[in-house]
Order: sequence, then C-alpha cells, then structure tokens
Amino acid sequence: MIRNDWSRSDIAALFDLPFNDLLFRAQTVHREHFDPNVVQVSTLLSIKTGNCPEDCGYCSQSGHHDTALQAEKKLAVDKVLAAAAEAKANGSSRFCMGAAWRNPHERDMPYVLELVKGVKAMGLETCMTLGMLTASQAERLGDAGLDYYNHNLDTSREHYPNVISTRTYDDRLDTLEHVRAAGMKVCSGGILGLGEKREDRIGLLHELSTLPIHPESVPINLLVPVAGTPLAETPRLSVIEWVRTIAVARILMPKGYVRLSAGRESLSDAEQAMAFFAGANSLFYGEKLLTTPNADTGRDEKLFDDLGLIREAPKVSVKMTAVDAMAV
Repeated sequence: MIRNDWSRSDIAALFDLPFNDLLFRAQTVHREHFDPNVVQVSTLLSIKTGNCPEDCGYCSQSGHHDTALQAEKKLAVDKVLAAAAEAKANGSSRFCMGAAWRNPHERDMPYVLELVKGVKAMGLETCMTLGMLTASQAERLGDAGLDYYNHNLDTSREHYPNVISTRTYDDRLDTLEHVRAAGMKVCSGGILGLGEKREDRIGLLHELSTLPIHPESVPINLLVPVAGTPLAETPRLSVIEWVRTIAVARILMPKGYVRLSAGRESLSDAEQAMAFFAGANSLFYGEKLLTTPNADTGRDEKLFDDLGLIREAPKVSVKMTAVDAMAV
C-alpha cells in the first residue's frame, strides 16, 4: 500500500529496527515493485560550472567558497549532445544535465530547451537540475519533453539553515510543486553527513514521503568533503547509517527509484552490495558527478557482474497529469 501519511514516529520506529530486520523488510517491499536484479543507470553532466550565487555549505560550485574550482561558461550544445551519445553507448538510460544557477534566466531557456529536445531525440530519458523554477519555466521544460527535474531538499527543515541561507526550504518545495504541476517526474532526495542528527534524516524522509505524490527518483547522497567549503571537516557518517536511510526510504516510497549518488566512490563493493539489498536500484555511472569524483566505470562493470545486476532499458515516457502520477 502506498502511504502519504507517515508520521515522524513511524519513521523513527523503522530506523530503530534491528539492522537485519530492516533490510529484510526493505528487500521484501522492493521485490513487490521492482525486479531486484535490475538497476537504472544515469549519467550526469555539468553544463555550466561554478560561480553559483547560492551558499550551500557542501558545494564546490558556490561563489561564496574558495575551492579553487575553475568556473566554466555554458557548454556548447554539440558538446552536450556528444556527451549524451557517449552515455547512451556506455549503457545509461537517462542523461542528467546540471547548471550552477540559482535559477535559469529567461535568456537561458532556449538553450536548455534545445538540449532537452536533442537528448530526448536520442531515445534517452532526460533530467535537469537548474535551481529554482517558475511555473512558466517548468511548463516549458515539460512541453519540451523533460522527463525528470532534480531539486533535492538536502536535509530536514530544522537542520537546513545550518547548511544554506540563500534560499529557503519552502523555495525548494515550491519548485517541486511547479515541476509536478507541469507533468514532469520529480527527482528529490538529500545529502547525508552534513553534520545532521538521525532526527534530521527522519525529518528529510518525512518531508519526501508525505508529499502528495512521492518522488519518482530519490537520490541518497553521502557528503563528499570539498576543501574550502564550510562542511569540509564534517565527521564522516557511518556507512551502516547511510544504508539504514536507504532501507527506510525504500519502505516509505516503494515505487520510487532510490539512487546511489555522490559519495559512492569511497565505498567498498560489499558496502554498495548492502545498499542494493536495502532497496537502492539506481546509480550515477561515469567517473565524475558535476565536479566531484564518482566510482570508476571498470569497477562498476565488475560490480554489476559480481552481483548479477542488469541495466534497465530506457523507458518511453509521456507527460503526466497529477492524476496519472497518483495512479502509477
């Protein structure tokens, strides 16, 4: 049964389960909705890098932090499309494009719409993360064929001010509402290891799982410390707690793809296998995530072989109404 009425105490009780019981329950839920041996593979490309006006405390691209990142202007359309073609050849079913903007300016819209149409024409699913969107911008992206829009909540509402001050939690939720109203699928999750407490991880999953429609994609990132950012020296979150969070996300949002995102390159094969057993069934493929390193592709191929995982084929998607999404 799909629920949108989870309480924080419900979620806390899941976190408190013995680890083996939690993973068994998550795997049981996972098998009710997905093939347990199929993984959705995405590739992420930065189409505009650095000098972002936001002050996200974890981000190398923020103009507020001295991270020695070399800023770059928008990539030429042909370079983006060439990268998408390479991603498809390497087995990705979704191509994700990110720009270091607070929000896209109107002058940027023809550019991003051209990219959506070009990648879509290759038979790939499309995803973008461009910052906050107006309702009009979301509608135009949906009309161009954008399948997913990524806009993470990052952490709990309570911990959020300790991480970001230049946009509010409700700003993020407003963008998710615009994306949903425009008929696109929502990709929204968070980053673990931002100095938060377990109650903040509970709060993040509560926000996501009580949305009127659950996100179709839920990235569970593990902080990649970047020198020069305020969170660079934050103590590392335990992998067991990260896996617990993945398992709870799977139980709360049983039809969503739970994605292993940033931080995966630091994990052993056994730790990643544990995450897949906990219900993760999506990952970013390729050796770079925007500006931070990702797992080696050769290692990923061996991991897939060792675990018997196969890649999900691209899906033909259509623009959804809210009623359609609730019926899925």
